[in-house]
Amino acid sequence: MKIPLGDDVAFLCGQKGTLALAKTLGHLFYLETDLEEIVIFTDEDDLIVASAFGTGENVRKSLKCTLFQIREMDAPLIVLPKGHPASARLKTVVSIGPKTRIKCDIQAGTHPEQDVLCGTEDFMGAEVIGFPGGAEITNFEGDLKFEKF
Repeated sequence: MKIPLGDDVAFLCGQKGTLALAKTLGHLFYLETDLEEIVIFTDEDDLIVASAFGTGENVRKSLKCTLFQIREMDAPLIVLPKGHPASARLKTVVSIGPKTRIKCDIQAGTHPEQDVLCGTEDFMGAEVIGFPGGAEITNFEGDLKFEKF
């Protein structure tokens, strides 16, 4: 499915999880690992995708806040080492780039690769791909909602 995406946040709502996506607007982002800091340069139509392990209005508010903190307030992305105990307590994880694949068989928050993102079973195999003026979403059958960024 192709969706328009101007200065909006699109929410993909599953039964157990929620994804939020917005354009990066060509901003640059910082990715912090235990070994290095990486600068992520983006194009206007690249996407910032946030995944939450829950549903409902409060989850959508949290996701929108996460997108705002990262895109507008320059908050860094933090990658935890594999096996870190905080991974199980993460409520939201984020990926930035032209394409994001959703997987439910990876450990949340431990992947510096920005083309894969942990999500619930609702999104297993889904892909989100940015294009001029919108995004394409494949392998997803849930509800779609929009809000102004």
